[in-house]
Amino acid sequence: MGDLEIRPAVVADLPAIVAMLADDPLGAARESPDDLTPYVTAFERLDGDPNQHLVVAVREERVVGTLQLTIVPGLSRKGATRSIIEGVRVHADERGSGLGTRFIEWAVDESRRQDCQLVQLTSDATRTDAHRFYERLGFSASHVGFKLQL
Repeated sequence: MGDLEIRPAVVADLPAIVAMLADDPLGAARESPDDLTPYVTAFERLDGDPNQHLVVAVREERVVGTLQLTIVPGLSRKGATRSIIEGVRVHADERGSGLGTRFIEWAVDESRRQDCQLVQLTSDATRTDAHRFYERLGFSASHVGFKLQL
């Protein structure tokens, strides 16, 4: 894992980030790497929000992974703050290298630094390999998630 840097994403990272988001069967159907306009708009919103942490992993000046960590203050659990890990992607060339583990460890450490009491994430029901990965890292499939497409 030498020479790997995890840093905040910058707008110039968007082509690599979007390419990774689109590089699987689910992402291929919902992402548009040929038109970065909506991603630039979204990036500006994320970049202006101190509770949003869009990061990239960089090796040899090449973006090889990304994730978004959102900090959510709340009232439940005695006013607990939680974090949500979203959009975890590792470049195909880096899968199996330990980068995913390092990324999640970074997110958990950052969540602790932000005084979160809980880290949560969702994973599409079809991503069984991802489910095993998260369980291996100590996450439990304790809830059923629901989504409403708008």
